[in-house]
Amino acid sequence: MSDVLTLEMIEKCYNRGAPGEISVLKGVNLTISRGEVVALVAPSGAGKSTLLHIAGLLDTADRGRVVLNGQDMSGASDRRRTEARRTDLGFVYQFHHLLPEFSALENVVLPQLANGVARGAAEARGQALLATVGLSARASHRPSELSGGEQQRVAFCRALANQPKLLLADEPTGNLDPATSDTVFAALMGLVRDTGLSALIATHNLELAARMDRVMRLEAGHLTEDQP
Repeated sequence: MSDVLTLEMIEKCYNRGAPGEISVLKGVNLTISRGEVVALVAPSGAGKSTLLHIAGLLDTADRGRVVLNGQDMSGASDRRRTEARRTDLGFVYQFHHLLPEFSALENVVLPQLANGVARGAAEARGQALLATVGLSARASHRPSELSGGEQQRVAFCRALANQPKLLLADEPTGNLDPATSDTVFAALMGLVRDTGLSALIATHNLELAARMDRVMRLEAGHLTEDQP
């Protein structure tokens, strides 16, 4: 399998050079292959969101390389990074961040329109994605008319709307009760497996982490892999 994401010797400090300097990432290395789903487990404040933001080209590392889909993005322009985020990456957060004035379907269609997809094709893909997570009957409903689990499933569909190569998810079930969390996670894994997508999913839930292909732990700035 070819690699979708490679992080090489990633370092990140806050307040660099100041007395209160905080070193968050210390030479982090990570490779994710095509179709691989990797769990990222870390205690609060350990830097998992920082690592996801660097992998997702939302932040830059102080040192190291980020290679996305074979392209070294470390010195890429803002325009190139924005383009890569739009076409190669999908993002899911703990809170769904759906646009409240639009329906579930429209929330999945809008990213495609922004990427130049014709409305008819965008709506067809949106309907297909919503059907995959069991939300066909809820397509015309606005977020306020959906449950928390339904809102998060729409967010998954939106993240996959432009057929990214890599999904980055930060505690995607963190706001849900255990039963809903399990249902929503199963829907996410179904989407990922069906599309052959790669994913890096941060979670505190060790049971969910164990259902992924690998478990990586971030502690004291270092990333290590759990052994089976």
